[in-house]
Amino acid sequence: MRDAAINLRALPEQRDLIDHAANLLGKNRSDFMLEAACDRAQAVVLDQIFFNLDADKFKQFTAMLDAPPAANPGLEHLMAVKAPWKSSTK
Repeated sequence: MRDAAINLRALPEQRDLIDHAANLLGKNRSDFMLEAACDRAQAVVLDQIFFNLDADKFKQFTAMLDAPPAANPGLEHLMAVKAPWKSSTK
């Protein structure tokens, strides 16, 4: 059950835009705004992830990044398939 209040002020045209978008999705204003705010908050948090490695772990990490990729037959097959929009006739 949602019981924490979040209050904010908006311009009438902002409210109207939000209401219009919410209606297009079949949502009410609160559900639409909460979903949009949570999506944005999650993106911001994920963009700020920091991890700390000691010198040995950092060397291992960079070695993995610098190593050639492992063979991937599925990817190789996919890349060999001709795109349907690329025809041999012009």
